[in-house]
Amino acid sequence: MIYNPFSLEDKTILVTGASSGIGKATAIECSKMGATVIVTGRNEKRLNETFNSLENKNCNHKLIVADLANEDGLNSIVSSVDKLDGLVLCAGKGNTLPMQFSSTEKFEPIFDINFFSPVELLRLLYKKKILVKSASVVMIASIGGTRRITFGNGIYGASKSALNTIMKYCAREFGSARLVRVNSICPGMVETPLIHSGNLTDEQLEADRKTYPLQRYGQPEDIAKAAVFLLSDGSSWVTGHALVVAGGVTA
Repeated sequence: MIYNPFSLEDKTILVTGASSGIGKATAIECSKMGATVIVTGRNEKRLNETFNSLENKNCNHKLIVADLANEDGLNSIVSSVDKLDGLVLCAGKGNTLPMQFSSTEKFEPIFDINFFSPVELLRLLYKKKILVKSASVVMIASIGGTRRITFGNGIYGASKSALNTIMKYCAREFGSARLVRVNSICPGMVETPLIHSGNLTDEQLEADRKTYPLQRYGQPEDIAKAAVFLLSDGSSWVTGHALVVAGGVTA
């Protein structure tokens, strides 16, 4: 057997937001590394596509259609899982809007999906001890919440900044009590449906791509492989860390 410190064999990993983008790519990469993968998301058709793309079918992967933004959805996930060695919180929502046009009503749906829902799921899984001792939690945040301030990205950036902050507190608390590690990944722009759901034109996106030293946006697989590292025993002494994966744009 070839030694691989990043293997996920004998680990059960739950990936939220697995219907598309980073969540889908992360679920597939985890399955390639030998994990039993539980995928969850709102869109049943796209979630089934992810599920059918998982490798190592003998690992008894599982699919849970649920909306994290409501209590029934959260309870459905928690009641369907016995134990977890890893959790990747990928569900996200964007909104490009100048601050002068924002309002509480504009903030609420972004914070519900990007912050409150994933944090509540984490709280429940930890409290009920579904997250086992020495489990690893990975939150998908953003450089928009820490390192790169761009026009019209305030609501999204604030929600991801909040996620990075709670990550550090959870890392302290969960690590001291049960050796559970909690980290985040802060991607730059990644080629997912999310970047095309705002108000940026193709011309604006192309101009922004050229500001990246590696001359491209990331692919979902770039972030997924970073998540595999943080889920694996290869990162067993890493916690409370916001890992920037952004093609050098923050250098």
